[in-house]
Amino acid sequence: VVVEVMVKVGQKVRAGDPLFRLDDRQLRAELLIRRAMLADAQAQIARLVAMPRSEELPQQEARVRDARAAYENMQQQLRRVERLVGTGAMTEEEIIDRKLQTTQALERYKQAVADLDLLKAGAWDFDKRVAQTAVDQAAAQVKQTETELDRLVVRAQVDCEVLQVNVRPGELVGAPPGQALVVLGNVTQLHVRVDIDEYDIPRFIADAPARATLKGQPNHYFPLRFVRIEPYVVPKRSLTGGNTERVDTRVLQVIYAIDTEGRQLYVGQQLDVFIDATPPGAVQAKN
Repeated sequence: VVVEVMVKVGQKVRAGDPLFRLDDRQLRAELLIRRAMLADAQAQIARLVAMPRSEELPQQEARVRDARAAYENMQQQLRRVERLVGTGAMTEEEIIDRKLQTTQALERYKQAVADLDLLKAGAWDFDKRVAQTAVDQAAAQVKQTETELDRLVVRAQVDCEVLQVNVRPGELVGAPPGQALVVLGNVTQLHVRVDIDEYDIPRFIADAPARATLKGQPNHYFPLRFVRIEPYVVPKRSLTGGNTERVDTRVLQVIYAIDTEGRQLYVGQQLDVFIDATPPGAVQAKN
């Protein structure tokens, strides 16, 4: 649905100027969600990059010292027990149990040291890559939504003048067949498209003098300057005033620039065009 029309008929616009804007409330809400997802992904990777936390290191170092002290204590107990071997003060099972406790204390100490080294190493590189991929994906989704929002603002593609505005706020955006919502054109230099009947094509000379007159004013003519030929011969369509069109013949279309000589012409006016078909070097007969 169109919510705002920003131009009027006759207004000069430059490339990139907005013409009208469509309802964008849903996409703006979606943009907020995707920006929040992007912020969350960025926070996740920032957390991984900042690891380890300075507050966690003293705690883990304390665990290492505690595990080391426990291991050394078990070593001392084991040495005292080993001196009692053969005295009968300790059974063989008790000695084996002390050895196992010492081994367990050593493994706990090694685990605490490994945990400290892991903490100091920070986040795994592969975890950082996964987090960075999530950031890139969220940023791409934000960019996609921003692009879709920008597409809801229809803009002029060239410097031109607004010739027609066929859309109003509140209307659906669907363009009706054969009618543009906004018609733009550069009217600093007017051109006329001339249809030459296929039977007259052999007589046409590109650089021959040509002039145009307004319908009903044959005594006032406008000089024409040849621009180009549309090389594809097309059917000439003549409106009958009914629901169908009648194809008369095929025509060659030629584009001429019009010298208005300060007189007013409007885009869409029909002109009668006369092209000199005299072959070069021929002498015209005089009455």
